[in-house]
Amino acid sequence: RDLRTMIRTMFESEEYATEVERIDTEFKQRAEQAFIEVGHKAQRRGLAMVRTPVGFTVAPQKDGEVMPPQVFESLPEEQRAELQKAMAEVQEQLVRALRASMRLRKEHAERVREMNRAMTRVAAEHALEEIRERHADLPAVAAWLDAVAADVVEHADDFRAPADEDGNATESADAGEAGEAHGDLSRYEVNLLLDASAADGVGLVEADLPTVPNLVGRVDHIARFGMLLTDFRLIKGGLLHRANGGHLLIDAVQLLSQPYAWQTLKRALRRGEIRIEAVAEQLGLISTVQLEPEPIPLKLKVVLVGTREICALLQAYDDEFDQLFRVVADLGDDMPRDAANMRALAATLRAQAREAGLLPADAAALAACIDHGARLAEDSTRLSARVRFLLDVLHEADHLARRRGAAAIERDDVRAAIAARRERAGRVNERLADAVRRGVLLIATSGERTGQVNGLSVYEVGGEGFGAVIRISATTRLGHGEVIDVQRETHLGGPIHAKGVMILSAFLAARFSRQQPHSLVATLVFEQTYGLVEGDSASLAELAALLSSLADLPLKQGWALTGSVNQFGQAQAIGGVNEKIEGFFDVCAARGLDGTQGVLLPAANVEHLMLREDVVEAVRAGRFALRSVQSIDDVMECLTGVPAGAPEQLSDATVNGRIARRLRELARIRRGEPRALRRGATRATPRAGGSSGDNLG
Repeated sequence: RDLRTMIRTMFESEEYATEVERIDTEFKQRAEQAFIEVGHKAQRRGLAMVRTPVGFTVAPQKDGEVMPPQVFESLPEEQRAELQKAMAEVQEQLVRALRASMRLRKEHAERVREMNRAMTRVAAEHALEEIRERHADLPAVAAWLDAVAADVVEHADDFRAPADEDGNATESADAGEAGEAHGDLSRYEVNLLLDASAADGVGLVEADLPTVPNLVGRVDHIARFGMLLTDFRLIKGGLLHRANGGHLLIDAVQLLSQPYAWQTLKRALRRGEIRIEAVAEQLGLISTVQLEPEPIPLKLKVVLVGTREICALLQAYDDEFDQLFRVVADLGDDMPRDAANMRALAATLRAQAREAGLLPADAAALAACIDHGARLAEDSTRLSARVRFLLDVLHEADHLARRRGAAAIERDDVRAAIAARRERAGRVNERLADAVRRGVLLIATSGERTGQVNGLSVYEVGGEGFGAVIRISATTRLGHGEVIDVQRETHLGGPIHAKGVMILSAFLAARFSRQQPHSLVATLVFEQTYGLVEGDSASLAELAALLSSLADLPLKQGWALTGSVNQFGQAQAIGGVNEKIEGFFDVCAARGLDGTQGVLLPAANVEHLMLREDVVEAVRAGRFALRSVQSIDDVMECLTGVPAGAPEQLSDATVNGRIARRLRELARIRRGEPRALRRGATRATPRAGGSSGDNLG
């Protein structure tokens, strides 16, 4: 607009008008002089040059006046011929004068145009002088400014066109076919792809929706008169333009789910340039002429965030992944629960809660959130790094606090929010608890049973984990050394579960039958389960039921058991220990806690305990018990009340002695020794408190 004003001012000045008038006068005089000379030649030859509506012509004259046709016809033949010849010669000279006049007009127009260019060039150079100085170190910008100045000079008349109040050219009747206004200066506008004036210097851009147009930009179109029109002003930048020179953060799943976005990003990184092109053009679906913006050099760091599975798949199936993304960082899901991390987590929760407009959380409420973070990490010595889950709890606690008119979020609000989340997801848990309460699911929490133990499992619904109690039973009989897993035989057991059962067989052989194969067939089953059983966290309970059947010793049903076991009988840590303990606690609490119930868990899981407050209170009051175990021997001593003993000593006073004696008797029976047959028949009588039919030896 300033350049338009400057140019119009220069062309409306008196100096310009004077110079134009001088040029006009000069060329007018030169044109008239040529006609005057032709007129003089005509006069000398008795002719007159006459101006007609269609131009100049030559006619004979007499006494200073044009000779009438009758007079001309009455002249002698020789005189008429001489006049006609003279008229032809003068007419030819007149034509040459007219042609010279046309050349003068062209020369006149060129002189005026050159003067206009000179004045426009002065105005353009003056307007661009400051910009040139500012970008003197950028040759490409300097070359572009030279092109702009030259184009302004070539289109100086566009700057002289009338403009409206906003400085825009007005549309005239002689507009082109596209309806452009005379004096349209839109080609001199600047299309700002990126405004970095408000950048904070961090240089981090997060990709919310990484589609191809959003990544590399696009060229928009305007519907006009049934056509799609575009120009450089409709070129839009993308995320790569915004992040150029900095960092671009992209969610891997969102990127891979957008058509051709992954290939487009790789091509941009591989070439080191941003090329704006439509997907349809890349695929060859359209062949129309499109704008092709000049590629922009690209230099940035792309941070691709995703799960470990996504990273592994890209590394395995995309050969370019390791070339483009050379730094792979495996970030943990949790962090140590030390004073620094707890303070940092509390500060983060407080800051994000303040940003979300929540009520302030007091110290006790933040401590409750930190405890819940340790429970999410399934480790009392660590904290979950999933801050969003803890913030969701604060949001719900804020709702509860506002409902009771409190000015701050307190510990009880946080606990109530956690309990409400579990309650909303607890439909299946309530149905299972009701089935146990009504006796539909057979779970014993008192008394003693041989070859029967309460195992524990965990399942997840709606992001919440729940513990379930499962009866595990075992039977043993004379056979050829096979442990039958009913779940595996019916294809209801997963591979890890099958591995746990095979470890039980290895343990029995290593402890009791090193010299010869043991002569028994054992059957293990998860009672009243009708779906897939996976995991080895019940292998310790399976081994306890198996040993109980072999030793013909009943197990206390007030205890539940969780943990895996290795070939040496050592108890190993498992996951979901808190949910499992709470699941059995709820079953016992519904029937009444009498101090004889509890849970046996591996000693390695003790530091993972982050139990509900009611469970902690019951343990503290002695109404419920938790006991850590190191091996299967600890388990058998607790559940039977009989010392484990050594397997080498065949004694009925120890668990291992009874099992070793039983296996030896089964081996003798299998060999057909009469004495062993009689003793085996005697031992087949059911024990008091045991279940008949558990032992068929």
